[in-house]
Amino acid sequence: MLWKLLLQYLRPQRRLLVAVVVFQLAQSIASLYLPTLNADIIDEGVAKGDTGYILRLGGVMLLITLLQIACAITAVYFGAKAAMAVGRDLRGAVFTRVGEFSEQEVTRFGAPSLITRSTNDVQQVQQLVLMSCTMMVAAPMLSIGGVIMAIQQDVQLSWLIAVSVPVLLLCVGLIVVRMVPLFRKMQLRIDTVNRVLREQLAGIRVVRAFVREDLETARFAQANGDVTEMALRAGRLMALMFPVVMLVLNVSSVAVIWFGSFRIEDGSMQVGTLIAFLSYLMQILMSVMMATFMAVMIPRAAVSADRIGEVLETESSVRPPEHPVTKSAGRGELELGSQLELQDVGFAYPGAEQPVLSGISFEARAGQTTAIIGSTGAGKTTLVNLFPRLFDASSGSVRIDGVDVRELHPELLWGHIGLVPQKPYLFSGTVRSNLLYGKPDASEDELWGALGIAQARDFVEEMEGGLDAPISQGGTNVSGGQRQRLAIARALVKQPELYIFDDSFSSLDTATDARLRQALKRSTAGATIVIIAQRVSSIVDADQILVLDDGRIVGRGTHTELLETSETYREIVSSQLAAEDAA
Repeated sequence: MLWKLLLQYLRPQRRLLVAVVVFQLAQSIASLYLPTLNADIIDEGVAKGDTGYILRLGGVMLLITLLQIACAITAVYFGAKAAMAVGRDLRGAVFTRVGEFSEQEVTRFGAPSLITRSTNDVQQVQQLVLMSCTMMVAAPMLSIGGVIMAIQQDVQLSWLIAVSVPVLLLCVGLIVVRMVPLFRKMQLRIDTVNRVLREQLAGIRVVRAFVREDLETARFAQANGDVTEMALRAGRLMALMFPVVMLVLNVSSVAVIWFGSFRIEDGSMQVGTLIAFLSYLMQILMSVMMATFMAVMIPRAAVSADRIGEVLETESSVRPPEHPVTKSAGRGELELGSQLELQDVGFAYPGAEQPVLSGISFEARAGQTTAIIGSTGAGKTTLVNLFPRLFDASSGSVRIDGVDVRELHPELLWGHIGLVPQKPYLFSGTVRSNLLYGKPDASEDELWGALGIAQARDFVEEMEGGLDAPISQGGTNVSGGQRQRLAIARALVKQPELYIFDDSFSSLDTATDARLRQALKRSTAGATIVIIAQRVSSIVDADQILVLDDGRIVGRGTHTELLETSETYREIVSSQLAAEDAA
């Protein structure tokens, strides 16, 4: 997967990569030429006392060194640009794919793991590209060129190269093989740290309310300790690698000097040649050592690439149709209305023994309010998640104006639905920026109008800045009831044909709830409204109430009709309302 990802995302950067290769080649040629010049200075200048020769070749060496430095800097610059571009494109690809996921895929991966994959894992691959451009490209050039130049200097000592390089590769290979599984485990443990930290930040109020700080501190310490332990095990192997490399390097140097000294003694080799051969051997082994940096990074990057590839290759269970319906029979371009119809709908989560929903059939018409009520776990939220295709029905069909939602382009479908989720979420920004999620070109009058209907105008006017008052991530700087009303206003700004309120009035007091429902009734007269509610008082005026129990509709009718026909509904009412209110 690593090489597949690199080939795919490096292809657009091929011009930068060509520049890296060209400048690294120039740098390598300059590096390989310097020991030969140094040998000439020693043999022809120092040995013969020719100061002019020393100065002339010394000047040439200085110019070549400056050229080498310039080429190295330029190669690193282009390599860094290529690596950053790969990181940018990978993060964008992961973000786009995750944005296409349904709730099913997000739940399967888990939010902490997805965050790790789009940050830490991408960074590992990006770092590998950077190090490859700065080290891995030059390493084979220097090693191959070093072997050729060393053999030109003295063939009889070349056996030292044939021994030292394989020994070094063998030692490094044994260490790297043991590091691969450690890096895989370390990435999984980083996921765990992210999950624990995310839970603690999201549930900080619960933690404090139950005085569980010590327990949560211990949980984080355990997760943090697991990562530390795995990092230490990998770090020990990594630390072992460099002493091994230096040992082989130094033993090889001693061997060259030892055997070379005998050749100098019998006159078959000059001192400068020995120094040049030693320099080339050091270049060869240093190239191998540079490759060891890559050997350290490749296993971890490979693990990260596998995790990124797993996300990129996962197709959403809710996929757009290949040929979406765009025209209405005999009426030109399709203009969706708001009539919602479910025909024998069933839904089961993958691997579940029992379906969550079975045999659900009903109609919700324009200008009417349909309410869904039932006990916790009856399947109410799962049911309304089928309307905007957050999930796809396992059986049956969900239709809007007679068209199956699976045949509609997602953007067309979502553009006709205003969803207020069970847990209202506000984005960091301002009141205005959150409301404009519903309709980016909405006027200020439309924003204030929606706030008025949602019974949010008063507290927004009191906030410093009004519409431009800051909202923190998740809306944590406003109360639960204020979050709900802002989420409702966001849906109202959109003015969709179908409104879905998923238990969106639970944090409101009875008086505010009543005022909001009256205002909604006036402003959404032509739209279809579907309300999930826990409180009977929120739905007594609904045109149609569906009683859901164990994933099935067990009652259907108005409030008055259900009091007479549905035992389940009567139980819900009696648990909430006084006898005189229920009459």
